[in-house]
Amino acid sequence: MSENTAIINEENFESKVIKSNMPVLLDFWAEWCGPCKMLSPTIDSIADKYLGKVLVGKVNVDSSSSIGQKYGIRGIPTLLFFKNGEIQEQIVGNVGKSDIVEKLDKLI
Repeated sequence: MSENTAIINEENFESKVIKSNMPVLLDFWAEWCGPCKMLSPTIDSIADKYLGKVLVGKVNVDSSSSIGQKYGIRGIPTLLFFKNGEIQEQIVGNVGKSDIVEKLDKLI
């Protein structure tokens, strides 16, 4: 995982995501999820590219299940795009980098 990708959990969700002064991309994943592992290098690359413009974080649905439940995460990987504490976009499944970047660029 990139040093620029934040670990998001119940303890820091409010401060890092809801109160963030920049857009947030959250990757909901699990260790056992094959498609999640395939998407991980793309998420890390985006975290590096958008450093200082977007907070990119990962939420492990096994260890932080209440966040996934709150946002109705039914399948993983799921990407949620937040701005001003509100969900703006959602992508379910392993998608290409260009699909993610297109949505991020609209939020910046």
